[in-house]
Amino acid sequence: METKKKDILCIGHITHDRIITPALPLGIDCAGGTAYYVAWAMSRLPLDGVSFGVVTAVGNDLAHEVERLRQAGIDIKAHQSPTSVYFENKYGLDMNDRTQRVLSKAKPFTIEQLSCEEADVFHLGTLLVDDFSPEVVEYLASKGRVCIDVQGYLREVRGQQVFAVDWKDKLRVLKSTDILKVNEHETSVLTDGEKDLHQAARLIRSWGVREVLITLGSYGSIIYVDDKFYEIPGFPPRRTIDATGCGDTYAAGYLYARAQGATPEEAGRLAAAMCTLKLEHNGPFCGSIEDIQKIIG
Repeated sequence: METKKKDILCIGHITHDRIITPALPLGIDCAGGTAYYVAWAMSRLPLDGVSFGVVTAVGNDLAHEVERLRQAGIDIKAHQSPTSVYFENKYGLDMNDRTQRVLSKAKPFTIEQLSCEEADVFHLGTLLVDDFSPEVVEYLASKGRVCIDVQGYLREVRGQQVFAVDWKDKLRVLKSTDILKVNEHETSVLTDGEKDLHQAARLIRSWGVREVLITLGSYGSIIYVDDKFYEIPGFPPRRTIDATGCGDTYAAGYLYARAQGATPEEAGRLAAAMCTLKLEHNGPFCGSIEDIQKIIG
């Protein structure tokens, strides 16, 4: 069956997340994952000029979350997996710091599953290193531009604990990557400890990535496109409640704005404002375009 081409297609697992913070010491259980946070963020934006869809893979335990997104107007396709990804995310007093455990995994995505998908931008929400093989990334790159949130490629699971590691297929995968979103810690892991973020961005660009997005938590972000750096300030939140999904919210805002023709700086500012609103609440982004514009000023 032929699938209508999307401007942005987010591919990734919806997860079962348990979130523990100083404000929520007993923890709460909720859905999560790149596909989840990006989809809900997109659902809050005017999509009359941007076509968006999601491809995910979940177990029966998360079928209701797929239906909730469908009811919210998101074009979502869910492949069956024996189990869903189950993360425990524990935050300290500094919400930029997080420790994780992986309690279960879902099946990786395959070329066969994605063979009929068409998009200008494929946003790959990696959660674990085997979610997207190099062959899958290269296949998608032959059909459109590939955007990757690198986090999963740098996660090695030992037992249930998650450790940050570089990954062996890095240069092969990044050669097929147009847009890469990394945070400050991931940048250090990727570039063998390079402390100068501008130099790190140049190195990542030399590997083939055209747009490098380095998020700095509450401190803003750095965007490197066409040999030019854009320093995007963070907008201080009124309160900090939950940082889970902020990176995904940033990616959603950036890709949305770029699809509408925004400059990297304009897209970064919109993305940063969305992150500020996301930080102030539990769960996914729930603001409006008017809320975003008030923050940007």
